[in-house]
Amino acid sequence: MFKLKNDLLIDAYHKAVELNIDQDFIMLLIMEINRRGIDNELRKYQYKK
Repeated sequence: MFKLKNDLLIDAYHKAVELNIDQDFIMLLIMEINRRGIDNELRKYQYKK
């Protein structure tokens, strides 16, 4: 996931949740979001909607 840009990672997470994709995959996305320290971007995106 190192090659995936931050905004695309956030989009992938939201799309995975929206489509009810496998929870293990969603957890991988969350772990990568947290590892990159961009979880604040996740919250910011949630408040826009």
